[in-house]
Amino acid sequence: MFKKVLTVCTGNICRSPAAQFLLRQRIERAGRPVEACSAGIGALVDHPAEETTRALMQARGVDLSLHRASQLTPERLRWADLVLVMEKHHRDAVLAMDPTARGKTFLLGHWTRTEIPDPYRRGDAAHAEALELIEAAVDPWVSKLCA
Repeated sequence: MFKKVLTVCTGNICRSPAAQFLLRQRIERAGRPVEACSAGIGALVDHPAEETTRALMQARGVDLSLHRASQLTPERLRWADLVLVMEKHHRDAVLAMDPTARGKTFLLGHWTRTEIPDPYRRGDAAHAEALELIEAAVDPWVSKLCA
């Protein structure tokens, strides 16, 4: 059973925090204990979640106001039982940092065969689309992790 999940994107202000908080919320609703955190391969360290992402998540009942971006590190990769990335180049960066993460690193959209494009500085519609893709990708992982 995976108890420590790490979500990874580029800046750690849009996609990976949204995925982190949605995974945690849905797994906990299923009555399973889970630790979830997120990081960026080029994190905007200590920045809050992006404003549009915060508003879209708030509309879904998820508060990202306390999130602060953090940099991906080998220690964080070793901490995780499961690493979920948004795009294939994130997986490449993870494996370059720690080749031993190979068997536990997957696209968040693994089950839907989808990469989650970066909405940063691309407007509200891009953020809404990314969040819809994240939600669709999270649900199969929740089912798998709670089985």
